[in-house]
Amino acid sequence: MDILFASETEKAEFWLPLLQRALPQDRFFVGEERSCDVALLATPPAGTLARLKGVKLIQSLWMGVDKLLADPEYPRGVPLARLIDPGMVAAMSESVLAHVLDWHRHHDRYRAQQARSEWRRFKQYLASDRTIGILGLGELGSDAARKLAALGFRVAGYSRRPKQLAGVQSFTDLDAMLPLCNALVCLLPLTPSTRGIVNGKNLALLKPHSCVINVARGGHVVVGDLLKSLDSGHLGHAYLDVFDSEPLPPASPLWKHPGVTITPHSAALTEPRTAIAKIVENVERVRRGETPLYLVDFDAGY
Repeated sequence: MDILFASETEKAEFWLPLLQRALPQDRFFVGEERSCDVALLATPPAGTLARLKGVKLIQSLWMGVDKLLADPEYPRGVPLARLIDPGMVAAMSESVLAHVLDWHRHHDRYRAQQARSEWRRFKQYLASDRTIGILGLGELGSDAARKLAALGFRVAGYSRRPKQLAGVQSFTDLDAMLPLCNALVCLLPLTPSTRGIVNGKNLALLKPHSCVINVARGGHVVVGDLLKSLDSGHLGHAYLDVFDSEPLPPASPLWKHPGVTITPHSAALTEPRTAIAKIVENVERVRRGETPLYLVDFDAGY
């Protein structure tokens, strides 16, 4: 089969040797305008989608597919598969746990004290004193929820449909979950119904001095509402990895706000060494005429 690799962010020199080793019978090409059976895409160059011909599957190199879906040139009728990369899932949970523990153990406040040469202890809490709310219980949210529960935190999770996860209280009503939460982790896909979900109304429902962790998409957070909640003291800290405009513009007030920790969309990167097997499985399914795994529901947006 002919397989196109097109990405302005993922590096072909890292991916192609692994792909060619795993699929030696197939032909790979980068950026050539020609027909192909499978297209492997992540932030493809402008016009790539419009030029695709004969493609049977578009395989995203990322778990998030909102940018591909938003492209008006996406070829109608071509299935799109998300990449469920075990390495990326593990990395995302590590980032979530790191942020939760940073807030839970007051490390954000101790760093601020160090800058002032100040020596003062804050009250210690048990993990069981804290309820961590997770928006989204898909592959990423479920893994993070299980690991937080294993550390002794109380965990609540919000999803469109009820989920059964050991140690996790499942909600489909956001208004019922948020008042229980000391921390809120956003791991939702970005869709019209989830855009702006971290807004003033929902922040006000969280317990006082809580923290927000957004490792999903920048569009989930209403920045003005977040800053107001931080400035009022209701929200204790915000950990932000994703933004509407990336890189985050130097003039953004988020950069210098004492209640904000910024990371450069690095919470979880696709790991070729663990992702290749998932891509190969879908290529083989296309070869056999079978339905690929992790297909996107275009109506739901993920």
